[in-house]
Amino acid sequence: MIESVNLDEYEDAARERLDPVSFDYIAGGAEDEATLQRNRDAYARYLLRPRALAGIEHVDLSTTVLGTPVSTPILIAPAAYHCLCDPEGEVATARAAQSAGTLMVASTLATRTLEDIAAVGGPVWFQLYVYRDRAVTESLVRRAEAAGYHALVLTADTPVLGRRERDVRNHFSLPAGLQMANFADPALSQFLPAGGSELAAYVGSAIDPALSWRDIAWLRSITSLPVVVKGVMCAEDARLAVEHGAAAVVVSNHGGRQLDSAPSTIEVLEEVVAAVGGRCEVYLDGGVRRGTDVVKALALGARAVLIGRPYLWGLAVAGEAGARRVLDLLTAETEMALRLTGCVGASSVVRDVVRRA
Repeated sequence: MIESVNLDEYEDAARERLDPVSFDYIAGGAEDEATLQRNRDAYARYLLRPRALAGIEHVDLSTTVLGTPVSTPILIAPAAYHCLCDPEGEVATARAAQSAGTLMVASTLATRTLEDIAAVGGPVWFQLYVYRDRAVTESLVRRAEAAGYHALVLTADTPVLGRRERDVRNHFSLPAGLQMANFADPALSQFLPAGGSELAAYVGSAIDPALSWRDIAWLRSITSLPVVVKGVMCAEDARLAVEHGAAAVVVSNHGGRQLDSAPSTIEVLEEVVAAVGGRCEVYLDGGVRRGTDVVKALALGARAVLIGRPYLWGLAVAGEAGARRVLDLLTAETEMALRLTGCVGASSVVRDVVRRA
């Protein structure tokens, strides 16, 4: 087999290996998938400015996120159901992240327990959905604290699940033998989907649709972990996140899986960065497939980016090694783009590196 040489080729290889229903669940977006495509296409609207004779011998890709050192500005975004791609699921992903020197954000809806993921030993944050039953949410927070997670990443853009027509058409539900592992305890089994129920029905019944900015204060009152707000797509929400004590925000449209016809994340990044005014860290996910995309995001003010689908494609192709290979490819491309734009490191990319096409 010829080894894939870029992230798109890993997607093609994963398509051949995965069950079509599982592939569609991971690949798909909301409704017409316009925002899903826009996340990818929008990077072409920004151009990098090459610099000559920069005299750079070494490029430092390392940075910090909420004080945690990482060797690359490329982090692992939260995604549900890694065991659709590989039997070891999120544990294999965590090992890939650890060996690459980066940080993983583990999903509430993981198919391995949050404790199993943390036991790998790399830096981890916990992505949190807030349940109608606040006691369930608090129990997840307590478990994350006990397991050594460094932050909570509150998903703020899912009062209802976007209409993902591929999943509707396929009647997607978890295959037999897989479950949301964080709810495997008999005391929490009522928060597992009923047999065969679709994700949209589960979210509608279990996740709090009335979540508001007031709930960040509640969340901060029950934990000392920093709270990151994921799903910020405009200046107004960025300012509110800061005002309510967010340690960081993730510019994210949920990978194009929630509101279709929303802008791409790279298009609103500068607006969000300007609104927070340095009062909290800003990260970005959505459509990152090349090292040039990473450098554009850094130049526009992101401290780091998160990738989702690409590492799942790697996981589907070759397990832990495949996920690690995806991280290595993207990191190597980022280093090359930094060199060719005259940047000595991920933390020193300046705004004039990029301009609108």
